[in-house]
Amino acid sequence: MSATVIFLSGMTTMGFVVAALFFLNFWRRTQERLFAVFGLSFLLLAINQAAVALSGIPRGEQAWMYGLRIAAFGLLIAAIVGKNAGNGKPGPP
Repeated sequence: MSATVIFLSGMTTMGFVVAALFFLNFWRRTQERLFAVFGLSFLLLAINQAAVALSGIPRGEQAWMYGLRIAAFGLLIAAIVGKNAGNGKPGPP
């Protein structure tokens, strides 16, 4: 991979880590499970991006690495569905 691709992958990884830290900070303040799951999902996406960028494996052979991405999106979907399928009462304002 070229240095530009590795640099841009690092920037993407950093963006995922920053998003995860924001969501984990919101979770720490509110104790809302949705924020914790979003933070964990963004950490999984950061790990996936870093692994793909640093592995040096050709594109066709890195399909197994995308399991982290599937897990992250699965967690996001489950958290959103769980939040919307709550007890039917509106949350605090």
